[in-house]
Amino acid sequence: MSEKARPVGALVSAGSIGIGWAVVFARAGHPVRLHDVSAGALARAADAARGRLEMLAEEALLDEAPGAVAARITTSPDLAQAVAGAALVLEQVPEKPELKRAVFSELDRLAPADAVLASSSSSIPASVFAEGLAGRARCLVAHPGNPPFLIPVVEIVPAPFTAPEAAGRLRALMEQAGQTPVMLRREVRGFVYNRLQGAVLREAYCLLRDGVISVADLDRIVTHGLGLRYSLIGPFETSDLNYRGGLAEHAERMGANYAAMGAERGQNDPWTPDLVAKAVAERRALLPLERWEERVAWRDRELMALLRFRRARGL
Repeated sequence: MSEKARPVGALVSAGSIGIGWAVVFARAGHPVRLHDVSAGALARAADAARGRLEMLAEEALLDEAPGAVAARITTSPDLAQAVAGAALVLEQVPEKPELKRAVFSELDRLAPADAVLASSSSSIPASVFAEGLAGRARCLVAHPGNPPFLIPVVEIVPAPFTAPEAAGRLRALMEQAGQTPVMLRREVRGFVYNRLQGAVLREAYCLLRDGVISVADLDRIVTHGLGLRYSLIGPFETSDLNYRGGLAEHAERMGANYAAMGAERGQNDPWTPDLVAKAVAERRALLPLERWEERVAWRDRELMALLRFRRARGL
């Protein structure tokens, strides 16, 4: 049986992430089984998944009729039935290590021996809850954006004991389902998505506390500034395209200023020459400087298209 023909089991599916995963994989053609111990929660989740599929169809983001996709989603209050034959099992229980340990112990016992077992944890690495399992080599984290059917990035975070084959299969399944997987090289609390988000939130709260700006105006800086660019290119590429000399020029001009800002918050993480050289080497491998002007023009045209869309939507 092909990976696509095998079901995906999503656990504790009454929450937004379980529903979101159901939409992601059903939309990609996988049969999906949602599990929850509450029949009422399962009914609500099935209705919610259909509602999200209908919204996607209204925005021309669904290739099939919502009903046809929703028909791939079934529910079961029985865990063994939910994971039977699954290629991938996704867990969404609350962020409590002891609860995740208990759930993964059951999953390791009940799921097919070749199934990948992944947690949608937003902060707890797999080494915390899967270390003692006989099948720990197939356990890892798949941290999604929320909702995953609209924000496709998913962080794949192997534990030191995770088999490369399990991480590779998870990545392939996510790619086939239309997601954008990124592979973390090692475990770190909060992973990357939430560490970046947390850095922005910490500074936002400090600026509010210090009387620098209001909540509404800070949000405007993001939605009408940083967010516009970051929806197209990330912080390294943004900096790379801001100066004709690329990331090296940006670091030379701005590195001391950013270090001083960090020092105000008690943070001592300067951009050392070797660190800048590493970042520059990776950027130049992605974009040679002779193509810099071409990429700047691309960025500007995409921003124009985004602004045109926002204007048409009254944003």
